[in-house]
This record gives sequence, C-alpha cells and structure tokens, in this order.
Amino acid sequence: MKDVQNQRDHRNIPIDKVGIKNLRYPIRVKDRRDGSQSTIASINMYVDLPQEYKGTHMSRFVEMLHLLKPEISLNKFSVLLETMKQALDAASAHIEVSFPYFIEKQAPVSGAPGLMDYDCRITGSSNSSNEIDLISEVNVPITSVCPCSKEISDQGAHNQRGIVRLQTRFKKFIWLEDMIELVESCASCDVFSVLKRVDEKHVTEQGFGNPKFVEDVVRDVAERLNADDNITWFSVSAENYESIHNHSAYAHITQGALPSI
Repeated sequence: MKDVQNQRDHRNIPIDKVGIKNLRYPIRVKDRRDGSQSTIASINMYVDLPQEYKGTHMSRFVEMLHLLKPEISLNKFSVLLETMKQALDAASAHIEVSFPYFIEKQAPVSGAPGLMDYDCRITGSSNSSNEIDLISEVNVPITSVCPCSKEISDQGAHNQRGIVRLQTRFKKFIWLEDMIELVESCASCDVFSVLKRVDEKHVTEQGFGNPKFVEDVVRDVAERLNADDNITWFSVSAENYESIHNHSAYAHITQGALPSI
C-alpha cells in the first residue's frame, strides 16, 4: 500500500513541530504519600519534519504512548522522546503531559479532610544532539489580601483568589507536593476544598494577618528556590483575580541557566 506521508514534498520548507494534540489518556503519576495515583492526561506529541517529507505518521504517536503506560516517569520520558525521533525519522521530539493531580488536605482547625486538585504538567524535549530537557509545572490556587487596602482602610481589606504557576528544571527528581507546598507557604493563605466555620475564621484571620501583593508572592517563591541547589531554573507567575477591579494583577520572575537545547 502506498505510503503517502513518505512521498517527496517539493516546496523545500521544513516544519518545526508536527504531531497530535489533546489526546486524552489514562496515566499513573508518582504520589509522595501513596506511591502513585491514577489520573487522566491530555497529551501533545510533536516531532520536526524535514523539508523532503510530505507528512509524518500520526498513528505512530499513539502507538508509542504505550511506552509510558501506566506510569509517567522521567526515565520513560527520555526513552519515549528518543523512540519518537527514531520511529519518525526526526531530529527533535517534544511531549507535553497535562493532568489533574489530587492531594488530600485537612482543614486547618477541624481537620476535616477534602481533596484538592491541582493542574500539573510535565514537558520534555530532545534535540538532534540527544540532549534531554525536562520541565515540571504546577498551578496552585491561593488567596491574597491586599496590603495597600489593609493599610488605608478603617475596616477590612479586599481579598481574592489567585493562581500561581511554577515551572522548574532540576538536577534530581522533585515531588509535585513539594512544589505545591512551597507555593502555598508563600501566599496570604492557601485554599481548601472543605472548611468548617472554625476553619473559615482561621483562614480569614490568617490571610488578613499576612497581606501579600502578587509581587510579594513571586519574590517569596523565588527566594526559596534560589536557596535550593537542586533547582537549576525556574519560572514563577502570580495572577490575582481582583475582587474590586475588572482586571487581574500579575507578576512574573524567571531565573536560572537555560539549557542548550
């Protein structure tokens, strides 16, 4: 049967990334407490396409996902990236795995348990020199109380929920839980799925006693990461969905050495 994808293309234009997007796939990810947990990932997979080829073989991306099954690990990422290049005659490969990650979290006073979900992502790339680049990402909901509002108001201060996005490159494995807990400790207060009245009183007063601008949040996260020898690069952003404005407040810091890839 004729292989149309392997036919010659005469436009002489290479393609940077070609592949599949938004494939839903069951995976297992490492869990600090229980060893691992099952979740559903949205997966993007790409390779470069040399100028002489008309197309790539899309079905092979899905077939190669079995290399990850059932658990996502850094070693499997490296193997999959190299397999993608070999199977599709490519010089570079890229994969993005996005998934909800669940942590049981107890309310601060009553101890009532609840499940918090965090949007996480692991991305990996491999270039023509077989160099591997891996990035771990967590998106963490937080609460913040405005220091300016607290300072100038006779009563109260405006507060809001925000989201902190943290991406890291590292020398050795880092738990998603560690990244999440680091971010939460730098907020006015963290977010819970279950709160009794005694807990609501606690988090309200904790936030009011710990006001933070978005600038404070990203600087506090950056300060902690700069002191960690395991982190080689990071990107952290904070966005507050302002309660008294129709816009968000935003701050972003990137620091560390970029890989050669």
